[in-house]
Amino acid sequence: MTAAALVLSTLVASPARAADAIDDPIPTEPETSRLGLVLTEYASFPQSFPDPAPTDRRLMRTARINTIMEVPDGSGRRAVPDLNGNLYVVRDGAAPSVYLDVAAQFQPQFFSGRGLGQGFGYVTFHPDFRRTGVFYTIHTEAAAETTATPDWQQTGTIYHGVITEWDATDPAADTFAGTHREVLRIGFGGQIHGIQEINFNPTAKRGDRDYGMLYLAVGDGGIGVRNDDPQNLALPHGKLLRIDPRGTNAANGRYGIPPSNPFVGRAGALGEIYAVGFRDPHRFSWDRATGRMYLGHIGEHAIEAIYEVRAGDNFGWSEREGAFVFDNTPADPCDRIFPLPADDERYGYEYPVAAYDHNPAPGWNCTSDVGVAVAGGFVYRGRDVPALRGKYVFGDLVDGRVLYTEASEMRRGRDLATIHRLHLYDAATGAAVRMQDLSGPGAPGDPNRVDLRFGTDAAGELYILAKANGKIWKVTGTRVFAGADAGDTRVRDTLRPSNWAPVTPSKWRFTGRQVILAEAGVARPGPRRPFEYAVLTAGPRFAAVDIRASVRLDEPVEVTNRDVIIVFGYRSDTEFYYAHLSTDNTIYPHNGIFKVDNADRERIDYQWNGRSRGANPAVVDTRWHDVRVKHLPASGEIAVYVDGSRDPLMTARDTTFGSGRVGFGSFDNRGRLRSLTVTGTPAP
Repeated sequence: MTAAALVLSTLVASPARAADAIDDPIPTEPETSRLGLVLTEYASFPQSFPDPAPTDRRLMRTARINTIMEVPDGSGRRAVPDLNGNLYVVRDGAAPSVYLDVAAQFQPQFFSGRGLGQGFGYVTFHPDFRRTGVFYTIHTEAAAETTATPDWQQTGTIYHGVITEWDATDPAADTFAGTHREVLRIGFGGQIHGIQEINFNPTAKRGDRDYGMLYLAVGDGGIGVRNDDPQNLALPHGKLLRIDPRGTNAANGRYGIPPSNPFVGRAGALGEIYAVGFRDPHRFSWDRATGRMYLGHIGEHAIEAIYEVRAGDNFGWSEREGAFVFDNTPADPCDRIFPLPADDERYGYEYPVAAYDHNPAPGWNCTSDVGVAVAGGFVYRGRDVPALRGKYVFGDLVDGRVLYTEASEMRRGRDLATIHRLHLYDAATGAAVRMQDLSGPGAPGDPNRVDLRFGTDAAGELYILAKANGKIWKVTGTRVFAGADAGDTRVRDTLRPSNWAPVTPSKWRFTGRQVILAEAGVARPGPRRPFEYAVLTAGPRFAAVDIRASVRLDEPVEVTNRDVIIVFGYRSDTEFYYAHLSTDNTIYPHNGIFKVDNADRERIDYQWNGRSRGANPAVVDTRWHDVRVKHLPASGEIAVYVDGSRDPLMTARDTTFGSGRVGFGSFDNRGRLRSLTVTGTPAP
């Protein structure tokens, strides 16, 4: 299709000078929640293979499953697409079976071996599927293998994204038989950021103008950051489209354009467009209680975002990334993100309701993939997990973090909603786990890659998927992390000077009210570990223990690496755990939970992202702060709380040391402790 280019806005804000470039656009990290999801394995899918054989090793997964959704016919069947070609159905307690081999229907054009989202991308069922038997799919075809002409295409098109309507002869059958027809076809100049999801609004009722309208999340084609197609109203790329798949008034005659769409009648604009300005609109969903639409948007340089989407919105790509100016043509590729201009309102862009940033490793070249990408999710409105109600649950598809925000906090034009990180529990073992533990080996060359996705059923219950091992888990409950009681044996006289054994006595003062490290420690022979600490010798060695105290850092706030530590599980000078409380959360040895096991200290907390960030700073001033450390060796759970928060600042799970003593110290700083209580269960 040819059309005169129509750019939505000719107002382009010039980026500020490079000195104003922003390196850390969202300095606050997601907060750790005490809440943990109990995950019960629901289904496992067979090995499948991309076609042609991939050159990108990240495509070598067990099964490239993309979502799970209820078939809307009351049968209890759930549908699961595999990018490599099969559409499966699965029921509770039953093994998956192939409903339709989508790849076989479109050979030799079908391909899934290039690009992370290529192949059989998604499926959705007409809300009246029980009567009509109609459903829709996305698949990709190599442009060189087909004579079909796209309805629209980018320059240098190399693949087509195709929407197909399927009409099942018997909607109740567990194997498809029937006919299919092409609805529309879009040509893309790159092998990523194609048509990512298609879906119907589940909150629309028969008679509503949104009932039976099909939404399509169309990416920008991945052809580069200077691509202005997302702002070009004559093209569908970088847009959310809304069509009537049963209508006929579109240019190709195979679908309809709803008259209520926001750009209908605008000269040079596609009437199919619902919202514009997207790079990679990966997943979207509706809150079943409010009808609001939320979309997870994968960023380019720095920002992973959740947007609330309304008709006619412009989310700014590629003039904006999140709520920041994005420079398409920087002199330095690292200078991409800048503050919004003072007159930003005149551009009319909408900004995220929740977001987190990439936090690359030091020395990042500013052009390679950091390995961060948001996986959009759902506002939980089910019944089985009351603690989740009203929470928008989403995650990071690469490392498998499962996150949430309160839907009530996600409001346009307000501050970003607080993001919380959920813990996970394996129902089979009862153990706290990470998705990397459940999903098994990552992609070759990317050992921690989970390829996380989410899905729901008719009741609104939540499912979590991993391409890594082709498994689906159902969220069947919640637990509080480190919620078990530590015991009630209490140590007396915890601040009596004679009850402390310091590494270097001359560096310490014991007043009876405070334990004071008055002189900074120095490195000692042996494995890398805290330089100076004192061990509480009173009372028994504890198995489970609950430590509460107030601490203060005596170093000036200008010292960024200032720290104190709480020691627990102490067995010897080279065998113990410690919680490191610091101002700095940007380097591996700071502000985390560590283990010294006859080797250099090892970071074990869940908050470290593996690159450059840990938990939010524990102490940033010279005031007293309340600290609580809870260690439950039976489960391995460790939680560190600061200033009375109900949610832990840091968490870990490790079963190396089952008992030990308590202590206080620092690496090479000065600090003090008071109001110490130690309660727990004595070791056998």
